[in-house]
Amino acid sequence: METTIRINPETKTKLDEFRQYKNESYDEVVRKIIVIAKTCEKEPKLSQKTIQEIKEARERIKKGEFYTEEEAKKILRLSKSP
Repeated sequence: METTIRINPETKTKLDEFRQYKNESYDEVVRKIIVIAKTCEKEPKLSQKTIQEIKEARERIKKGEFYTEEEAKKILRLSKSP
């Protein structure tokens, strides 16, 4: 079941900052935020470290500093080289 919700434009802009890729749905973003919030409640110290690592990973992704699945498989010798 889908539901339409009304949010402030500023809230939408802030939600957009959590998107990891252009076509990531708002449902995925909200679910991700819920997981982060629950983790923060249960283990605040671990959560701060995890949140920082997520931010750093997102910055690397934006800069294009990542391996594709195929590259990772080659590095880890999980696939045959051509």
